[in-house]
Amino acid sequence: MDPDIALFVDVVREGSLAGAARVWRLSPAMVSKRMARLETRLSIRLLHRTTRRLAPTAAGAAFHAEVAPLVAGLRAAEARMAKTASEPAGPLSLSAPTSFGRLWIAPYLPAFLERYPAIRLKVELADDFVDLTSGGIDLAIRITATPPSGLSAERLADNRRILCASPAYIVRSGMPETIAELRHHRLLAAQGQLPWRLTGATIAGQSHVETHSSEVVRELALAGGGIALRSLWDVADALADGRLVRVLPRLEGSVAVGIWALHAPLGAPAAVPALLAHLRDQWRGADWMR
Repeated sequence: MDPDIALFVDVVREGSLAGAARVWRLSPAMVSKRMARLETRLSIRLLHRTTRRLAPTAAGAAFHAEVAPLVAGLRAAEARMAKTASEPAGPLSLSAPTSFGRLWIAPYLPAFLERYPAIRLKVELADDFVDLTSGGIDLAIRITATPPSGLSAERLADNRRILCASPAYIVRSGMPETIAELRHHRLLAAQGQLPWRLTGATIAGQSHVETHSSEVVRELALAGGGIALRSLWDVADALADGRLVRVLPRLEGSVAVGIWALHAPLGAPAAVPALLAHLRDQWRGADWMR
Protein backbone atom coordinates (compact mmCIF):
# COMPACT_ATOMS: atom_id res chain seq x y z
CA MET A 1 0.00 0.00 0.00
CA ASP A 2 1.43 3.39 -1.01
CA PRO A 3 1.57 5.34 2.28
CA ASP A 4 1.13 8.74 0.64
CA ILE A 5 -2.00 7.60 -1.19
CA ALA A 6 -3.39 6.11 2.04
CA LEU A 7 -2.62 9.39 3.79
CA PHE A 8 -4.39 11.32 1.02
CA VAL A 9 -7.51 9.18 1.52
CA ASP A 10 -7.47 9.99 5.24
CA VAL A 11 -6.92 13.72 4.58
CA VAL A 12 -10.06 13.78 2.44
CA ARG A 13 -11.99 11.76 4.99
CA GLU A 14 -10.94 13.97 7.91
CA GLY A 15 -11.40 17.17 5.92
CA SER A 16 -8.17 18.70 7.20
CA LEU A 17 -4.45 18.18 7.39
CA ALA A 18 -4.61 18.44 11.18
CA GLY A 19 -7.27 15.71 11.40
CA ALA A 20 -5.22 13.33 9.28
CA ALA A 21 -2.12 14.25 11.28
CA ARG A 22 -3.84 13.12 14.49
CA VAL A 23 -4.83 9.79 12.92
CA TRP A 24 -1.32 9.17 11.62
CA ARG A 25 0.42 10.70 14.64
CA LEU A 26 2.32 13.14 12.43
CA SER A 27 2.66 16.89 12.51
CA PRO A 28 0.38 18.89 10.14
CA ALA A 29 3.54 20.21 8.46
CA MET A 30 4.66 16.65 7.67
CA VAL A 31 1.24 15.75 6.27
CA SER A 32 1.35 18.88 4.07
CA LYS A 33 4.83 17.93 2.86
CA ARG A 34 3.74 14.43 1.93
CA MET A 35 0.66 15.66 0.08
CA ALA A 36 2.88 18.03 -1.92
CA ARG A 37 5.18 15.11 -2.70
CA LEU A 38 2.25 13.04 -3.96
CA GLU A 39 1.01 15.89 -6.17
CA THR A 40 4.48 16.31 -7.62
CA ARG A 41 4.71 12.60 -8.35
CA LEU A 42 1.30 12.56 -10.06
CA SER A 43 1.85 15.97 -11.76
CA ILE A 44 -1.62 17.08 -10.67
CA ARG A 45 -3.09 19.25 -7.94
CA LEU A 46 -5.18 17.11 -5.59
CA LEU A 47 -6.18 19.53 -2.83
CA HIS A 48 -7.42 23.09 -2.51
CA ARG A 49 -5.74 24.55 0.56
CA THR A 50 -7.00 27.77 2.18
CA THR A 51 -6.68 29.13 5.67
CA ARG A 52 -10.25 28.08 6.47
CA ARG A 53 -10.86 24.85 4.60
CA LEU A 54 -9.38 22.02 2.63
CA ALA A 55 -11.17 20.24 -0.18
CA PRO A 56 -10.16 18.00 -3.08
CA THR A 57 -9.90 19.49 -6.53
CA ALA A 58 -11.98 17.96 -9.28
CA ALA A 59 -9.00 15.81 -10.21
CA GLY A 60 -8.42 15.04 -6.55
CA ALA A 61 -12.04 13.96 -6.09
CA ALA A 62 -11.81 11.68 -9.13
CA PHE A 63 -8.53 10.21 -7.88
CA HIS A 64 -10.02 9.70 -4.41
CA ALA A 65 -13.01 7.88 -5.88
CA GLU A 66 -10.64 5.40 -7.51
CA VAL A 67 -8.15 4.83 -4.72
CA ALA A 68 -10.33 4.99 -1.58
CA PRO A 69 -11.93 1.54 -2.19
CA LEU A 70 -8.49 0.07 -2.90
CA VAL A 71 -7.04 1.47 0.32
CA ALA A 72 -10.04 0.21 2.29
CA GLY A 73 -9.67 -3.25 0.74
CA LEU A 74 -5.97 -3.42 1.50
CA ARG A 75 -6.53 -2.32 5.08
CA ALA A 76 -9.20 -4.97 5.54
CA ALA A 77 -6.89 -7.61 4.08
CA GLU A 78 -4.08 -6.56 6.42
CA ALA A 79 -6.45 -6.73 9.40
CA ARG A 80 -7.56 -10.22 8.41
CA MET A 81 -3.97 -11.41 8.00
CA ALA A 82 -2.98 -9.89 11.36
CA LYS A 83 -5.84 -11.72 13.03
CA THR A 84 -4.89 -14.98 11.33
CA ALA A 85 -1.25 -14.59 12.34
CA SER A 86 -2.23 -14.08 15.98
CA GLU A 87 -4.44 -17.19 16.07
CA PRO A 88 -2.91 -20.49 17.20
CA ALA A 89 -1.75 -22.58 14.26
CA GLY A 90 0.86 -25.12 13.25
CA PRO A 91 2.16 -28.22 15.05
CA LEU A 92 1.51 -28.77 18.74
CA SER A 93 2.94 -31.77 20.58
CA LEU A 94 1.29 -32.68 23.91
CA SER A 95 2.39 -35.22 26.51
CA ALA A 96 0.27 -36.29 29.49
CA PRO A 97 -0.07 -39.16 31.99
CA THR A 98 -2.02 -42.10 30.58
CA SER A 99 -5.08 -42.13 32.85
CA PHE A 100 -5.39 -38.39 33.27
CA GLY A 101 -4.95 -37.83 29.55
CA ARG A 102 -7.56 -40.42 28.66
CA LEU A 103 -10.14 -39.09 31.13
CA TRP A 104 -9.55 -35.35 31.25
CA ILE A 105 -7.72 -34.30 28.09
CA ALA A 106 -8.61 -36.52 25.13
CA PRO A 107 -12.42 -36.01 25.39
CA TYR A 108 -12.00 -32.21 25.11
CA LEU A 109 -9.56 -32.12 22.20
CA PRO A 110 -12.13 -32.35 19.36
CA ALA A 111 -13.79 -29.10 20.48
CA PHE A 112 -10.38 -27.44 20.73
CA LEU A 113 -9.45 -28.48 17.19
CA GLU A 114 -12.84 -27.37 15.93
CA ARG A 115 -12.10 -23.92 17.30
CA TYR A 116 -8.52 -23.86 15.99
CA PRO A 117 -8.54 -25.92 12.78
CA ALA A 118 -5.06 -24.72 11.75
CA ILE A 119 -3.44 -26.60 14.65
CA ARG A 120 -1.82 -29.96 13.90
CA LEU A 121 -2.00 -31.81 17.19
CA LYS A 122 0.14 -34.74 18.32
CA VAL A 123 -0.71 -36.44 21.61
CA GLU A 124 1.48 -38.84 23.58
CA LEU A 125 0.08 -40.50 26.71
CA ALA A 126 2.71 -42.07 28.94
CA ASP A 127 3.42 -42.27 32.66
CA ASP A 128 7.16 -41.79 32.17
CA PHE A 129 8.53 -38.27 32.43
CA VAL A 130 9.53 -37.52 28.85
CA ASP A 131 12.20 -34.85 28.40
CA LEU A 132 10.52 -31.97 26.60
CA THR A 133 13.56 -30.89 24.62
CA SER A 134 14.79 -34.26 23.42
CA GLY A 135 11.26 -35.53 22.95
CA GLY A 136 10.11 -32.58 20.88
CA ILE A 137 7.26 -31.87 23.32
CA ASP A 138 5.68 -28.40 23.30
CA LEU A 139 3.47 -28.94 26.36
CA ALA A 140 3.57 -31.58 29.08
CA ILE A 141 0.94 -32.16 31.75
CA ARG A 142 2.58 -33.70 34.79
CA ILE A 143 1.35 -34.77 38.23
CA THR A 144 4.16 -34.13 40.67
CA ALA A 145 5.22 -32.30 43.81
CA THR A 146 8.44 -31.03 42.25
CA PRO A 147 8.21 -29.77 38.66
CA PRO A 148 11.61 -29.83 36.95
CA SER A 149 13.72 -26.70 36.85
CA GLY A 150 14.54 -24.91 33.62
CA LEU A 151 10.94 -24.99 32.36
CA SER A 152 7.92 -22.74 32.73
CA ALA A 153 5.77 -24.53 35.30
CA GLU A 154 2.15 -23.56 35.90
CA ARG A 155 0.08 -25.30 38.57
CA LEU A 156 -3.28 -26.04 36.98
CA ALA A 157 -4.95 -27.72 39.93
CA ASP A 158 -4.39 -29.54 43.19
CA ASN A 159 -4.17 -33.31 42.99
CA ARG A 160 -6.12 -34.56 45.98
CA ARG A 161 -5.58 -38.24 46.65
CA ILE A 162 -7.68 -40.35 49.00
CA LEU A 163 -7.70 -43.92 50.31
CA CYS A 164 -10.57 -45.95 48.94
CA ALA A 165 -11.89 -49.47 48.47
CA SER A 166 -14.99 -51.16 47.14
CA PRO A 167 -17.91 -51.87 49.52
CA ALA A 168 -17.44 -55.58 48.77
CA TYR A 169 -13.87 -55.47 50.05
CA ILE A 170 -14.92 -53.62 53.21
CA VAL A 171 -17.68 -56.16 53.91
CA ARG A 172 -15.19 -58.99 53.46
CA SER A 173 -12.16 -57.50 55.24
CA GLY A 174 -13.59 -54.83 57.50
CA MET A 175 -13.12 -51.06 57.59
CA PRO A 176 -9.75 -50.07 59.07
CA GLU A 177 -10.13 -47.52 61.84
CA THR A 178 -6.45 -46.74 62.44
CA ILE A 179 -3.23 -46.54 60.48
CA ALA A 180 -2.01 -49.62 62.33
CA GLU A 181 -5.03 -51.58 61.11
CA LEU A 182 -4.50 -50.32 57.56
CA ARG A 183 -1.11 -52.02 57.43
CA HIS A 184 -2.82 -55.41 57.78
CA HIS A 185 -5.02 -54.87 54.72
CA ARG A 186 -4.35 -55.60 51.08
CA LEU A 187 -2.77 -52.52 49.61
CA LEU A 188 -2.87 -51.80 45.89
CA ALA A 189 -0.28 -49.61 44.15
CA ALA A 190 1.67 -49.45 40.94
CA GLN A 191 5.41 -49.96 41.15
CA GLY A 192 7.16 -46.99 42.73
CA GLN A 193 3.99 -45.63 44.40
CA LEU A 194 4.65 -47.15 47.83
CA PRO A 195 5.27 -46.03 50.50
CA TRP A 196 2.25 -43.71 50.59
CA ARG A 197 3.14 -40.32 52.05
CA LEU A 198 -0.05 -38.99 53.57
CA THR A 199 -0.91 -36.02 55.73
CA GLY A 200 0.52 -36.98 59.07
CA ALA A 201 1.50 -40.53 58.17
CA THR A 202 3.60 -42.68 55.89
CA ILE A 203 2.24 -46.08 54.90
CA ALA A 204 4.84 -48.64 53.88
CA GLY A 205 4.22 -52.09 52.52
CA GLN A 206 3.92 -54.05 49.30
CA SER A 207 1.16 -54.04 46.75
CA HIS A 208 -1.04 -57.12 46.80
CA VAL A 209 -0.68 -57.22 42.99
CA GLU A 210 2.51 -56.22 41.20
CA THR A 211 1.87 -53.94 38.23
CA HIS A 212 3.33 -50.98 36.41
CA SER A 213 -0.14 -49.71 35.50
CA SER A 214 -2.03 -47.21 37.61
CA GLU A 215 -5.16 -48.05 35.62
CA VAL A 216 -4.86 -51.71 36.66
CA VAL A 217 -4.74 -50.54 40.29
CA ARG A 218 -7.98 -48.61 39.81
CA GLU A 219 -9.74 -51.63 38.31
CA LEU A 220 -8.45 -53.90 41.07
CA ALA A 221 -9.85 -51.53 43.69
CA LEU A 222 -13.21 -51.38 41.93
CA ALA A 223 -13.29 -55.17 41.76
CA GLY A 224 -12.71 -55.56 45.50
CA GLY A 225 -9.00 -56.36 45.39
CA GLY A 226 -7.92 -54.08 48.21
CA ILE A 227 -7.33 -50.50 49.31
CA ALA A 228 -5.78 -47.97 46.93
CA LEU A 229 -4.59 -44.39 47.12
CA ARG A 230 -6.29 -42.70 44.17
CA SER A 231 -6.59 -39.19 42.81
CA LEU A 232 -10.06 -37.67 43.02
CA TRP A 233 -10.00 -36.92 39.29
CA ASP A 234 -9.75 -40.69 38.79
CA VAL A 235 -12.36 -41.95 41.28
CA ALA A 236 -14.77 -39.10 42.01
CA ASP A 237 -17.41 -40.75 39.83
CA ALA A 238 -17.00 -44.11 41.59
CA LEU A 239 -17.24 -42.43 45.01
CA ALA A 240 -20.37 -40.57 43.94
CA ASP A 241 -22.21 -43.68 42.76
CA GLY A 242 -21.02 -45.92 45.59
CA ARG A 243 -18.70 -48.23 43.70
CA LEU A 244 -15.93 -47.04 46.03
CA VAL A 245 -15.97 -45.73 49.59
CA ARG A 246 -13.36 -43.68 51.42
CA VAL A 247 -11.07 -45.34 53.92
CA LEU A 248 -9.65 -43.36 56.86
CA PRO A 249 -11.10 -40.14 55.43
CA ARG A 250 -9.02 -37.93 57.70
CA LEU A 251 -5.95 -38.97 55.68
CA GLU A 252 -5.11 -37.69 52.21
CA GLY A 253 -2.08 -37.62 49.98
CA SER A 254 0.45 -34.81 50.28
CA VAL A 255 -0.99 -31.43 49.35
CA ALA A 256 2.30 -30.63 47.63
CA VAL A 257 1.36 -32.81 44.67
CA GLY A 258 -0.33 -30.86 41.90
CA ILE A 259 -1.27 -31.03 38.24
CA TRP A 260 1.28 -28.95 36.34
CA ALA A 261 1.66 -27.61 32.83
CA LEU A 262 5.27 -27.56 31.66
CA HIS A 263 6.66 -25.90 28.56
CA ALA A 264 9.76 -24.12 27.36
CA PRO A 265 10.29 -20.74 29.04
CA LEU A 266 10.74 -19.03 25.67
CA GLY A 267 9.39 -19.68 22.21
CA ALA A 268 6.38 -21.81 23.16
CA PRO A 269 3.80 -21.97 20.33
CA ALA A 270 0.72 -19.74 20.65
CA ALA A 271 -1.30 -22.95 20.74
CA VAL A 272 0.08 -23.77 24.22
CA PRO A 273 -1.78 -21.03 26.19
CA ALA A 274 -4.81 -21.58 23.98
CA LEU A 275 -4.98 -25.27 24.88
CA LEU A 276 -4.41 -24.59 28.58
CA ALA A 277 -7.22 -22.00 28.60
CA HIS A 278 -9.49 -24.49 26.84
CA LEU A 279 -8.75 -27.26 29.34
CA ARG A 280 -9.29 -24.98 32.34
CA ASP A 281 -12.64 -23.98 30.93
CA GLN A 282 -13.66 -27.61 30.39
CA TRP A 283 -12.54 -28.70 33.85
CA ARG A 284 -14.36 -25.91 35.64
CA GLY A 285 -17.01 -27.41 37.90
CA ALA A 286 -15.59 -30.94 37.90
CA ASP A 287 -15.87 -32.67 41.29
CA TRP A 288 -12.11 -33.06 41.63
CA MET A 289 -11.55 -29.34 41.01
CA ARG A 290 -13.61 -28.30 44.05
